[in-house]
Amino acid sequence: MTDAAPLSDPERWLHEIFSAQAVRRGGVVRRSTAWVEREIGTEALVAEVRRRGFHMLEAGGQYLIICNPGAIRVVC
Repeated sequence: MTDAAPLSDPERWLHEIFSAQAVRRGGVVRRSTAWVEREIGTEALVAEVRRRGFHMLEAGGQYLIICNPGAIRVVC
């Protein structure tokens, strides 16, 4: 975690992320791992993703949140 102070309230940050149009359509939301750590911490994001029954991947310094509780198949 960085020494920088959070830029927003964690509850508001989560609300803004999960009220995106992609979430309502069952799409994908992506956020920088560094930004998540600075704003709310990975544990809080993981807890919210789990609470919603969604899936989360980490790749290339990004968290990819799949806003659909269905099965996932990694193709390649």
